[in-house]
Amino acid sequence: MPSTATDFGMSYQLALQQLTDSALPTGAFAHSLGFETYIDRGLVHDEESFGVWLAAFVGQQLTYCDGLAIRLLYEGVALGELDALLSAQLLPRQLREASTKMGARLLEIGSEVFPSPELTEYRELVEAGRAAGHQPLAFAVVARSLGVPLPEALAAYLFATVTSLTQNAVRAVPLGQNAGQRLLRAASDGVAAAVERIGRLTPDDFGAVTPGLEISQMRHERQRARMFMS
Repeated sequence: MPSTATDFGMSYQLALQQLTDSALPTGAFAHSLGFETYIDRGLVHDEESFGVWLAAFVGQQLTYCDGLAIRLLYEGVALGELDALLSAQLLPRQLREASTKMGARLLEIGSEVFPSPELTEYRELVEAGRAAGHQPLAFAVVARSLGVPLPEALAAYLFATVTSLTQNAVRAVPLGQNAGQRLLRAASDGVAAAVERIGRLTPDDFGAVTPGLEISQMRHERQRARMFMS
């Protein structure tokens, strides 16, 4: 029996759910991506204050860095070029390491579960030392090879990041589980707005991130007590 369009959509939807599941062992549970510094300074201390930080992170770093990189890859910009741009833009050392550590795991898992020629190419570039292997690019390669449309790929990546950060905040702030679910629901509007904004950005917008976020990520490296690697 021939496959239908519905069959094809269902196949990538199920694969996308696996790719963005919080149980996917990429190591995201070990990273705060800077919000732990805000906790240490007393600026993030409850549901409301974490929601403010999360909205800023989605609207800035996820939009102008990860999200735009994913869109540019879908549009045909070379992997090596985008990988170099991400390495240059991620100024905080811990953030660069977080991106490449999670990217390495995603490349490894993807090669076993969602193999494709483009993923093999990216992994070979990393193994040869010609690319760093960043998480958003590894995700984009897999998603595009699965036939996931760009808007869905962007929304899935952004919301998966929001989910992992919220789960980490539930442990670190700490927050209740219900608070975490309220935060996720509130963040969905910000994710939708970010997807729309990413579609209007130009390559010149790449890396336009609020300095305060980057400074907090740099400060984390010297923080006295830490739960997270970044």
